[in-house]
Amino acid sequence: MAHSDGTISITVNGEHKRVTAGLTIAALAESLGLVPEKLAVERNLEVVPRSTLGSVMVEDGDELEIVHFVGGGDHPVAGGGGDHAAAVDADTWTVAGRTFRSRLIVGTGKYRDFAQNAAAVAASGAEIVTVAVRRVNVSDPNAPMLTDYIDPKKVTYLPNTAGCFTADDAIRTLRLAREAGGWDLVKLEVLGEARTLYPNMRETLTATEVLVREGFKPMVYCVDDPIAAKQLEEAGAVAIMPLGAPIGSGLGIQNQVTIRLIVEGAKVPVLVDAGVGQASDAAVAMELGCDGVLMNTAIAEARDPILMAAAMRAAVEAGRMSYRAGRMGKRRYADPSSPLSGLI
Repeated sequence: MAHSDGTISITVNGEHKRVTAGLTIAALAESLGLVPEKLAVERNLEVVPRSTLGSVMVEDGDELEIVHFVGGGDHPVAGGGGDHAAAVDADTWTVAGRTFRSRLIVGTGKYRDFAQNAAAVAASGAEIVTVAVRRVNVSDPNAPMLTDYIDPKKVTYLPNTAGCFTADDAIRTLRLAREAGGWDLVKLEVLGEARTLYPNMRETLTATEVLVREGFKPMVYCVDDPIAAKQLEEAGAVAIMPLGAPIGSGLGIQNQVTIRLIVEGAKVPVLVDAGVGQASDAAVAMELGCDGVLMNTAIAEARDPILMAAAMRAAVEAGRMSYRAGRMGKRRYADPSSPLSGLI
């Protein structure tokens, strides 16, 4: 019911506001200085389809969540030539029916600003970036947005559920993400507790099953357990993403045996997600046969993030070529490189 002054009381992203009665959600967004086409809106815990934002009226007592994609925050990278460059370019991978050349996925958190983030993405050669879904800053609608720096028409956005500790929260987040960008390829992570950020596999599996039924194509962060990986694949995960070490630790791959077993048993892409600290860690992941590597902190917290992004790009490409070439067999004793026959 409208107040005597023709206004109604609503809550927007946790802030109580009085606005003119008779506004549509789209008109409300515009009155806040926001662009409806770049938003996803939840009204009283129900996602409002973007196509109806111009017709759904805001009512007294409504609780609205307005979200968009956020991240952290052109550096040329020397390119090779000849047969090696051609081999890298021709070596693509496919997830959920989409094909990519770059096997490096980078995050968009912890950077100094969006400009640095965008420069790092360019240096990495990544074609996919993970993005978190967070509330729009309704108090400062002119604040810069990730989409102003990294064009989702040129780089694939992979919405993730960073910070979610239950299946319900992760599902809710991705429903909003789909409304915001229309993407069904998503990254699912459901954490167990804040200290280790290890995945809660029971909640992760539950969320995977629900999301698959709703038409999502989840790439799933999980423990480095071949059995858990197989269960996720059977539930419909389009990619398995075991941790190499705890998120943000930079410890490198702690258990190469289980990562290799997951790779050997999976029929969907396997990407190491979390724990990479330096370029050699990325190369190891690729030499184990992984289809790719996802990282954020290793680049964003490097002394020179742009240079580290280029290093990670080279490491992923080198590790992949090493895997394809096939390493030499290990021996217990020395074996001379030069033949002993004809020795002077």
